[in-house]
Amino acid sequence: MNIGLRASRISTKVFARPVNQLGAAVLANNTPRPVAGVRFMSKAVLPRTQDEIIAKPDNAAEYVLSSLDKLYNWAFTASTWPMTFGLACCAVEMMHMAAARYDQDRIGIVFRATPRQSDVMIVAGTLTNKMAPGLRKVYDQMPEPRWVVSMGSCANGGGYYHYSYSVVRGCDRVVPVDIYVPGCPPTAEALMYGMLQLHKKIKRNRVTTMWYRKY
Repeated sequence: MNIGLRASRISTKVFARPVNQLGAAVLANNTPRPVAGVRFMSKAVLPRTQDEIIAKPDNAAEYVLSSLDKLYNWAFTASTWPMTFGLACCAVEMMHMAAARYDQDRIGIVFRATPRQSDVMIVAGTLTNKMAPGLRKVYDQMPEPRWVVSMGSCANGGGYYHYSYSVVRGCDRVVPVDIYVPGCPPTAEALMYGMLQLHKKIKRNRVTTMWYRKY
C-alpha cells in the first residue's frame, strides 16, 4: 500500500522497515551491525551508551568543564522563575501551585511579572490567533536560556476548542515547548511534576563543549 497520511504527511513507506531490526543492529559497544536493506549513520551521531554517560573525566580540562556545567545547571534548577501567561481556567491551578499547600517557592519557583526577569514561561489556557503574536513577543523578550511549559489540553493541542476558527491548535506552533502537562485542567500536582521534569532536563543541559566531544 502506498497511501499517505495527509494529517502528518507521512507515507507508509517510512514504516516498511521492521523495528526489531533497528534495535538488533546496534551492538553494546555502539557499533552498527550490517543488516540487509538498512542504512546507518556514522558512529559520531549515534546515541551514547550507558558507560559513556557515567564515565568520569579523563583529564583536568574535562573535570573543570563538567564541574562548570553542574554548577551552572544547579544554579538554574534552583531558581526557575516562570513568566505567568494565564489564558484560561488552567491559570487557577497554576495559582493553586503557588499557594501554601504546594508551596512552589521551596523548590525555587518564583513568579515574575516581567519577561526580562523570567527564564520559564507557563502557557496556561487556550491560545487564540489574536493572542499568538503577543505570546511570541513576550517569549522573544525573555533572556537566554529559556524554557516553555505547555499546561493543559488547550495549550497542548487546542483541547475542547480544537476545531474553532480562532484557536491555535497548540502553542508549540508559536514557541518551542519543552514540557507538556496534560489535563483539562491539570491539577496543581501535575504542574508541579512537570516543573520537576523541567528541572531534570535543565540538569542534563551542557553549556561548555570541547572540540573533541563527538556526542
